[in-house]
Amino acid sequence: MAKITKDTLIVDCLKINPNSAEILQAVGMHCIGCAMAHGETIEEAVYVHGNDLDKLLAKLNEGIAD
Repeated sequence: MAKITKDTLIVDCLKINPNSAEILQAVGMHCIGCAMAHGETIEEAVYVHGNDLDKLLAKLNEGIAD
């Protein structure tokens, strides 16, 4: 399975990890319905929302099979 990186588009993140919507919402990133989700990377969204990139990536990758 794919790994979520800073360069992963939000829309792809939602496909890779079914729990990512809940994880993103828990840190104030309500990206699910945002039009930017189709062209914005995790890194870009973190920059806009002021989250910790490494912590978020670790959480988003929890439970994803290699």
